Amino acid sequence: MPDMRSEHQGGEGTGGEDAVHHGESSMPNEQKQEESRHGSGDAEKSGFSQMGNRIHEVSSGSNDKNKENPIPERLDDVLSRLENEIGYKTSFDVVVREMTFGERRTAILFMNGLVKDTLLTEVLKRLTYLHPDDLTGDALYAFLNMYVPAAQVVKQPDWNEMLTCVMSGATALFIDNEPASLIIDAKNFPSRGPEEPSLEKVVRGSRDGFVETLMTNVSLVRRRLRDPQLRYEIIQIGERTKTDVCIAYIADLADPKLVKSIKDKFSMVKLDGLPLADKQLEEATVKRGWNPFPLVRYSERPDTVSAHLLEGAVAVFVDTSPCVMTLPTTYSDLMQHAEENRQTPFIGTYLRWVRFIGIFASLFLLPIWLLFVLHPEIKPTALAFIGPTKTGHLPLIVQFLLAEIGVDLMRMASVHTPTSLATAMSLVAAILIGDIAVQTGLFVNEVILYMAVAAIGMFATPNYELGLANRIVRLVLIISVAAFSVPGFVIATTAILMMLTLERSFNRPYMWPFIPFDMRALWGIIIRQPVLHNRTRPNLLRPQQRDKMPSTE
Repeated sequence: MPDMRSEHQGGEGTGGEDAVHHGESSMPNEQKQEESRHGSGDAEKSGFSQMGNRIHEVSSGSNDKNKENPIPERLDDVLSRLENEIGYKTSFDVVVREMTFGERRTAILFMNGLVKDTLLTEVLKRLTYLHPDDLTGDALYAFLNMYVPAAQVVKQPDWNEMLTCVMSGATALFIDNEPASLIIDAKNFPSRGPEEPSLEKVVRGSRDGFVETLMTNVSLVRRRLRDPQLRYEIIQIGERTKTDVCIAYIADLADPKLVKSIKDKFSMVKLDGLPLADKQLEEATVKRGWNPFPLVRYSERPDTVSAHLLEGAVAVFVDTSPCVMTLPTTYSDLMQHAEENRQTPFIGTYLRWVRFIGIFASLFLLPIWLLFVLHPEIKPTALAFIGPTKTGHLPLIVQFLLAEIGVDLMRMASVHTPTSLATAMSLVAAILIGDIAVQTGLFVNEVILYMAVAAIGMFATPNYELGLANRIVRLVLIISVAAFSVPGFVIATTAILMMLTLERSFNRPYMWPFIPFDMRALWGIIIRQPVLHNRTRPNLLRPQQRDKMPSTE
C-alpha cells in the first residue's frame, strides 16, 4: 500500500540558512535535475493546497488591507519592506538568502523551522547552473516554467498574499526588476505522528488519530475515502492568525444548503484570530448562548469522521487542532461510540444498551434516590431497602453537592498529575477520603455509592462535552428535588427536555429521531444494525442520495 504520510510530519532540520549554503557545490546538470525531481516529489506530499488560487480570506481587517498591494520591482525595496513589516534582521527565524543566478539578483524568504531545507537546497543547486543567456527574456517566466524544480510553484504578484503564504510555511523567491514573486511549497511543519486518541480508544480497529497538522489530517481521511467527489475547501479566518480552516464534504451526498450555510457562518466570523482553533470557531459560529449541551461533535478518529462524511455530514478541520468537528449532530449521535461498530451486531447492541443505561443513571439515579429519601411515602414497596438508616452530620443535599465538587476536583487533579502518580492519587482519593468521610459521619454510605455509579456513567459517555453537560443537568435536578420535591423534579425535567427539543444544530432538530419522531431511525439507534441491513442514510442530513447500496447496473 502506498505511504500516505504527509511530509509535514517531519522535523528534518531547522537550520534552513545553513542548508542553503550547500547549494554552491558543483555537480553535473543531469544528476542535479534528477535529484531535483526527487526533491519536488517530497514537496508534492506537503500539500500546497492550490496556493495559486486565491484563498478566500475571512477576516476582520479593513478594506485597505484587502486591496491589491503589488510587490516592488527593485530587490532593495523588497528587503526594506521585509525589515519594516515582518521583522527581517530582528526576528531570528525570518531568513532571507540572497544569491545571484545568471547575473540576476535573487532572494528567497522563508521561516526557519517551517520549511524542508533539503528541498530548498535542491532548488538552489539547480539554479546555480544558470547562465546569462538562459535569462535573456522574461526572467520570471523562465524561473517559473523551466528552472525551479519543485512540484508546486505559483506566481504571486500581491504583497499581502505573499506574506500570508510565507507565514504559512511556503518560500518566496524574489527576482530583481520583477514585479512578482514565486511561491514554492516547501512546508515541513513540526508535528507528532498519528496516535490513537486517548478519549476514543477501541479494542479492535485502527490506532491512528488526528494530529495538529492540517495536511496530515486530511490525508488520513482521503486515505479512507478514495472518492473523487470528496471535496476539501480551505478558507482563512482571523486577521492576525490567518488560521487555515478546511470544510470537507462529499459533493454528491451532502446537502448543498447545509454546506452553503456553514460557509456563510464562517464568512461572518470577525475575530483577531483563532489561537485556540476549533473551540473558538465553534463559539463564533454556533450561537448557543449559555446552553451547556454540545451542538457539534468532535472526533479525533479518521474512521469516525469518514463514516460521518459517507452519511452526508460535513467535517471541519482547523489547523493546529487534532479534533475535527462533524456537523450537524444530535443528542443520540453523541451517545454512540466507534467500539459498537467494531463488534458483532449483537455485542454492539449490548454495549450500546449498557452505555445508555450508564448515561441515564448518571442523570436520574441521584435525584430519584434523594426524592425517595425525602418522601418515603412515594417509594415502591419493592424498594423499601433504599434509604440511609442515619443521615449523618450534614444534610443530604449538602453531601451531594460536596460529592459532586469532590469528583470534579479529582478529575481536574488527574489531568494535571503526572501519569506515574495518577494511579496512586486515585487510590488515595477513593479509599482514604471516601472511607474517612463516612467514618467521621460527614457522609452516608449510600451517597458515596450512588455518586460513584453516577460518576462511572458520566465517564462512560462517549462525548466528553456531553458528559459535562449531563453533570450540570444532574445538579439542577438534585437542587430542584431538594427545594420543591416532586413538582421540582417534574418541572425541571420537563424544562430541560423542552430546551433540548427546541435546540437545533445547523437547522437540524437536536432531539431527532425522538422529536420529530422517526421510528426507522430510532430503531437504528436502539439496535446496532448489520452493515447489509443499514441501507439508507439518515433523512436528518437530507442527503442527495438516500440509498447506501451502489447500483449494480
